[in-house]
Amino acid sequence: MHILIVGGAGYIGSHMVKYLMKLNHQVTVIDDLSNGFKDAVLTPNVVWADMADEAVIRKLFKSNQFDAVMHFASFIQVGESVTHPIKYYQNNFSKTMQLIKMMIECDVKRFIFSSTAAVYGNPVYTPIDEVHPKTPINPYGRSKLMVEEALADLRQSASLEYVSLRYFNAAGADPEGELGERHQPETHLIPLVLQVANGRLPCIKVFGDDYDTEDGTCVRDYIHVLDLAEAHIRAVEYLVKGGESRAFNLGNGNGFSVKEVINTAEEVTGKKIHIETVARRAGDPPILVADSQDAKNILGWRPQYSDLATIIKHAWAWERKFAW
Repeated sequence: MHILIVGGAGYIGSHMVKYLMKLNHQVTVIDDLSNGFKDAVLTPNVVWADMADEAVIRKLFKSNQFDAVMHFASFIQVGESVTHPIKYYQNNFSKTMQLIKMMIECDVKRFIFSSTAAVYGNPVYTPIDEVHPKTPINPYGRSKLMVEEALADLRQSASLEYVSLRYFNAAGADPEGELGERHQPETHLIPLVLQVANGRLPCIKVFGDDYDTEDGTCVRDYIHVLDLAEAHIRAVEYLVKGGESRAFNLGNGNGFSVKEVINTAEEVTGKKIHIETVARRAGDPPILVADSQDAKNILGWRPQYSDLATIIKHAWAWERKFAW
């Protein structure tokens, strides 16, 4: 297949590019480098442009026969979305709508959307399945849900087929050490913990240790970036075979607490990781764990890297290789 990767210079998008190329698919990337890195793109087929640039996108669609578009070009920092909501609604919703508009006009039919567990908001029950109430509590989650709702409307009025993949906590790195996670600034727990282990940060802040969990810290579901990549391929194949447009959760179904992540990182790295316990963050639910049975049963997807130590081992190899 020939796949267009929107946001292919970012964390998940760059891993997706490599994964597709290893499977001998043809890959084209478009990225404006607002969050990505040129050296993370492993294909020469790159357009450095904004996904909402109508002239560029129209030319790209007219000169290529894409089997699907995979969209990774979102802003993802929850805190920033609260302080700068317009930035998130413009990029995550408005520009995505412009991209989809061009797809429809140019008869590109299949769209794989990187959504998020943030569409659910504070969980009413766990594990969270796809029919759980969707009440996002920040502009980031709302911007993603707005796209999902628009896709459902467009499915009724246009010849657009889509799958929305609701990630829980993306983690890990390319097992071959060629790619990894490097957000600026970094906000994800595992890379921050490993920066402490590597001496680049003095300590890791633990936001509350008095939650109603086994050790008092928040529990999250970590999913390896390559397992996410595999799910995207499965999603395209599902649409090619005539599958109905819909959303799927992507998680391991296993929850690990903040303290468990830190303890496992100490075992993997052999380093002491210093902790500073601070006040809870507003809006942090005690437990977020996915029910991903639909992805397993319908897409035939099976996470290959569900072991927390393996996820941290791959991330640690990347952290030791690159000290930015």
